[in-house]
Amino acid sequence: MPMQASPKDYALALENITCTFASRENQAARYTAVKDTTLRIAPGEFVSVVGPTGCGKSTLLNVGAGLLQPSSGAVTVFGEKLDGINKRAGYMFQAEALMPWRSALDNVTAGLSFRGVTKNEARERGEEWLKRVGLGGFGDRYPHQLSGGMRKRVGMAQTLILDPDIILMDEPFSALDIQTRQLMENELLDLWAAKRKAVLFITHDLDEAISMSDRVVVLSAGPGTHPIGEFAIDLPRPRDVAEIRSHPRFVELHAQIWGVLREEVLKGYQQQLTAV
Repeated sequence: MPMQASPKDYALALENITCTFASRENQAARYTAVKDTTLRIAPGEFVSVVGPTGCGKSTLLNVGAGLLQPSSGAVTVFGEKLDGINKRAGYMFQAEALMPWRSALDNVTAGLSFRGVTKNEARERGEEWLKRVGLGGFGDRYPHQLSGGMRKRVGMAQTLILDPDIILMDEPFSALDIQTRQLMENELLDLWAAKRKAVLFITHDLDEAISMSDRVVVLSAGPGTHPIGEFAIDLPRPRDVAEIRSHPRFVELHAQIWGVLREEVLKGYQQQLTAV
């Protein structure tokens, strides 16, 4: 009988996480966003988390980044207990995090500067990463001079240039049009395939989750969200995110996962209507 894996075998392990917050309207009232949730990502594994809007997906990501201390439970990073910011992780937010007063190149190299890398080395590495994301020659442009897709490329280079062992992504492409989004998804997969870092990817788009991932985790509607389904994505790699969606196995997986997710989405929608 095979030995059961322990948290030390994972790049990132969230063990029995509960996150409870005080209500904004009534400090005496408590709201449990996440309850007794365990989520583990192996080195090199691409894991997507899907669930209804407002169910607590981003809360879990913030816990993994060390930006939020859980009410109970533990977080380990390559077997070591996380205390403070997760320095082995890079975080790509849903909202743009570019500094408008800095050029694309200066935005990409900002993290290197904070780490004490020399200006010449940072510039050389920054230009290399801009080329990798298809923005060679655009280093002197400012964010307002770039399209939405180009700004996302800068943000991706800004995160990956630091060579994090874990990549945390919070619906990074949700604001893009479908064509640009698919280009960005394929670029991310190409970059991921080159080094196979652990990825925790939050999305509300089930097609995106299946087309990119090794595994998809489904969360319940809140409050007290927790995993209610986990699916291995056994589609061949490398993948083109547009072409893979016509694969018979993709269609089968989509039906299986949506069968679990659909009721939770309806619950979440009803909760939003009640709250209005």
